[in-house]
Order: sequence, then C-alpha cells, then structure tokens
Amino acid sequence: MKTAIESSKPATTCSAKTPSRFPFLDLKAQHASIADEISAAVNQVLANQELILGPEVRLFEDEVAALIGTKYCISCASGSDALLLALMALALKPGDEVITTPFTFVATAGSIARTGATPVFVDIDPHTFNIAADQLASSMTKRTRAIMPVHLFGLPAAMAPIMEIANSHGVAVVEDSAQAIGARYCGRCVGTIGDIGCFSFFPSKNLGGAGDGGMLCTDDRLLADRTKILRVHGSREKYHYEHLGINSRLDTLQAAILRVKLKHLEDWSAARARNAARYAALFTVSGLSDFIELQGTPSESSHVYNQFVIRARDRDRLRQHLASSGIPTEIYYPVPLHLQPAFAYLGYKISDLPESERACKEVLALPIFPEIKDEQMEEVVHSISAFYEGHAVAAA
Repeated sequence: MKTAIESSKPATTCSAKTPSRFPFLDLKAQHASIADEISAAVNQVLANQELILGPEVRLFEDEVAALIGTKYCISCASGSDALLLALMALALKPGDEVITTPFTFVATAGSIARTGATPVFVDIDPHTFNIAADQLASSMTKRTRAIMPVHLFGLPAAMAPIMEIANSHGVAVVEDSAQAIGARYCGRCVGTIGDIGCFSFFPSKNLGGAGDGGMLCTDDRLLADRTKILRVHGSREKYHYEHLGINSRLDTLQAAILRVKLKHLEDWSAARARNAARYAALFTVSGLSDFIELQGTPSESSHVYNQFVIRARDRDRLRQHLASSGIPTEIYYPVPLHLQPAFAYLGYKISDLPESERACKEVLALPIFPEIKDEQMEEVVHSISAFYEGHAVAAA
C-alpha cells in the first residue's frame, strides 16, 4: 500500500538545459538600486562594533511598529523563530491544540509541534488559498488554545470571522504574516489584528535582509515583555533565567540593512501591485479562463504579492513547457503539510483536506518582483497561451 507521500505526485523537475531569460526573483537588481545606502549602513555598524542587539535593532523595531501601527515589535533571528516564540509566549504545552492550514510553509505547523502542542489542520478556501474560516468552528475543541491563520502569498486571511470565532471561544490568534508585511485587511495591517503577528525577513520576502531575520508584533505589553526575555535564553538579567528560552536575536548588521530597505518597501509593494494588475490584464485578453484561474482578492483586502500564483490545468506539463522556453516558475507548495512524513503521526490521509491537495497539484507561481519588465510579463503569458493552444485536447 502506498503511503500518502508516495501517492502524491511530486512537482515535475524542470530541465536545466534551457537557461532562463530572466530570474524568478532579481535581488541583484534591487541591491544595485540601494547599494551605496546599504554599504554605508553596514560600515557604520562595523565601525561601532555593537553587533548584538545594537542600536540599529531598536530603531528598526520602532520603525516597523510605526509603519504597521502596533505598540510593540520584537525582532528575532528568523520568521520560523518568530512563530515559535509567539507560541512559547502563550505558554503552549503538550495536549494543547492549534488550528492552522496545511497549505503553507512547514514552519507554520512546525512551530506548533515544537512546543509539544498538536497542529489541527483546516482546509483552504479554493479561491484565496487561505484557511477556510467557515470550517474553523467545527474544528474547535476544549483543547484548542490558538488559531494560526497564514496570509498566504501576501493576501490577508479572512480575519473578521477568524477573530469572531477566536473571541467566542477565548483562544489566541497568532498571525503568520511572513509573506505579507504591509498587506491590509479592512484598513488594518496584517500582524496587528490578532494577539501576535509574526514576520519573516528572509531574502525572498518583500522586505528581505541579507540572511535570516524575523519579528513579532503585539499590542499586549505582557506578551511583548515575555517575548523579549524568551529570545535571550529566558533572561532579563545576565546569568539569571526566568524562563527556558532560546537564542534568537536579529543581528545588528541585518537590522541596519533592513532599515535601509524599509524606506523603499512602499514603492516596491506598489510595483508588485502594478505588475499583478498587468498580469491580470494580460490573462483577461488572452482567452485562458478555461485553463487559468487567478488568486481571488476580496474587496476588504489589499494584496502585496510576495508571490503571484495561478491555478493551472495540466500544471506540471505547463511548467516544463515554460522552462523549455526560458521562463522561470516555482511551486508553492508541492505537498500539503498533512501529507508530509514529518506530520504522519497526526494520522491524516489522502482526501482528508481536498482543496489543499488540489491546490498543490495546480498552483504555479510566476515572476512578480518589482523590477520585472512589461515585455517579460508578456513573454510569460504568451508562452502560457502557446502551451494551451498546442495542448487543448490534453488540458480539456
């Protein structure tokens, strides 16, 4: 009998024989536009030699807090650590349950499991790819301690019904905002709606550093204080430990780099939105509605497009075709978390969460970085059109 992972088709490996005409994400172009600013910021830190929790860290935390509208921001070593620290601050323990989505990066559910708590997966909305809020109530139990929605690809989850359910059951909400800094739901920045919001500054994020980095945001002073202690081994005073914490600090060098980039984030986000609108217009006139579906964006949400994802028929062969034409793509995510070997102990089976499983077979991310040119996006859509024109019978 095949296991879940064996029975799930892996994403097709694209041939490396045809070089890409342009990158999937052009970090070199971004750096070239701010290289002098970055060098000056880095040199200042090196000159001061305040490398651990130096002044740039505090300044960066304050600037992000002002940007997104929250009282407290606590930086840490990665987005994964931000999620873990948030759950540690909530004092999760074995036997507790946290509801989340299986259609996300492993760090989401991994942070839950690392506390000893149990991830409880709820399927996704097929149009937004975010957790289906209307399925949350049926998954609540006496052991539920928190809900962890993910603002996937930069699109806010349906926070109003999520908060309503959480408040009615007296459970916390931890927002996985790793891909969505600057995105808004009903006018509020994601990461400021629940009890704690978690961000990632991995280089591929809209606000990315020169390595790993993360941050937690909250309006709760006690949670903020606890998180600050937990990120430095549970210590407020040197060699005195109030809690069992971890070592998870944002390097001062990273904070300095991120402060420079933060000044450009609004412009980069606007460029991503323009590029997404251009893609949408190109797909509208291409006559591909029978083959391609775009991620839905509800009217109350603003999307920051960390990824531009389409749902595509015959996805794997389309990706092969695009690769052979020099068009780079990515698959987020090829296997849902409930069918991953690391979570086999939870007992989920194929078809338990059908929309997540279907999305893993159909989603394809297209290049959306701020510096991409109109003609490059036109190449992408033209190549997709050429594929379906030549494979209409197979795709139908």
